Order: sequence, then structure tokens, then C-alpha cells
Amino acid sequence: MPNHKNNSLKSLAAAALAAALLAACGSSPPAQFYTLSAPASASTNGAIPAQGPQTFIEVMPVAVPDRLARPQLVVRSDATRVDVLEQERWSSPFNSELRDALAAGVASRLGAIDISRSGRPADQVSYRIAVELRDLDAVRGGQVQASFGWTVTRSDDRRSAVCRMTVVEPVAGGAVGDVVLAMQKAVSGAADAIANNVKALQAGQGAKCAG
Repeated sequence: MPNHKNNSLKSLAAAALAAALLAACGSSPPAQFYTLSAPASASTNGAIPAQGPQTFIEVMPVAVPDRLARPQLVVRSDATRVDVLEQERWSSPFNSELRDALAAGVASRLGAIDISRSGRPADQVSYRIAVELRDLDAVRGGQVQASFGWTVTRSDDRRSAVCRMTVVEPVAGGAVGDVVLAMQKAVSGAADAIANNVKALQAGQGAKCAG
């Protein structure tokens, strides 16, 4: 009898623990997913690329700080601490999300084709774009500050443009969506500058860095 009683108590405890775990899982909010790619109309600012020979770009994988190389959003909470938001995530790992957003932004501004995954057509000039995100600080209700560095290189004569740029965008409110919108604007600013570098190389001019 004592063994039977002990077994019953263990079964009840296990059932209670399982119920508690299920309740905890059920109370967790669902993950929210975000993208860095701005809508097409916003990324081009209504501009229509000039007609001419087709432009091909190749945007390489983007290097990002280790603390950002994750699917979760990372925001700064004070001067010494950052928060990794487990339930607020990018639609793909952050470095991939950033590469895709920059590639789409530059391509839309130039009316270009991104050949990063398909390869350059024979006898066609392309522009290889290598980008590094040097730093990114995002503060809810504050601002997003992003520092970029990049090189744009022509495939035919190897002429290149090398630039650095820091973009600061205000965050409209305390919601995560407000932070994402500010980050989209920062990426859009970098795409503007990179597209201008490509245009300069197309015209045989030197790079003009935005600062």
C-alpha cells in the first residue's frame, strides 16, 4: 500500500507540473516578425530610373556586429545594456535581412537587376557592392544610429568607390514597430548613397560620399 500511495503522489505531482508547463507555454505571446525592406513606393521616393543600358548589381553578404547576427531584434536600454527581444524577430537572420533590403533598395533606385544569386551575363558590366554595418544602436522613443561602410567595384575596369556613412533617424514612439520604421529609413539612406556611387562610376566620375 505505501508504494501504491507514493506512486499516486508522484503521478499527481507529474500531472501538476505538466499542467503548469502547458499553462506557461499557452500564456507566452506569439512571436512578431518584421522586415527591413521598405515598401517599393517608399524606397524609390517616387523617382523613375532613367532609361538606358541595363544595370547589373551584385550585393555581397553584409558583415554585421556579432551582437546583431541573430533573428531577434536588439535594442539599447541604457548606456551599458542591450535587450534581445525574444518575441520580436526579423523575417530572416539580421545580416540576410539587411543584405536583401539594401539590394532591393539599390536595385529599385537604379532600375537594376540583382545578380547576386544568378551570376552576371557574359560581356555585361556589373557593380559589386560589399557592405559592412559597423555599428547600430536602436533606442525605443529615442533614435536609430547606423554606421555603414561599403565598396562599389566595376567588373570591367575595376574602378571602385569606397565610402563611409552614419545615418541617424528619430524613433517616433516606444513601440517596436516605431524602431523598425526608423531602421528602414536608415537602410534607405544607405541605399540612396550606394546607388549614387554606382551612378557616378557609370558616368566615369569619382565617388562622392555622403559623410
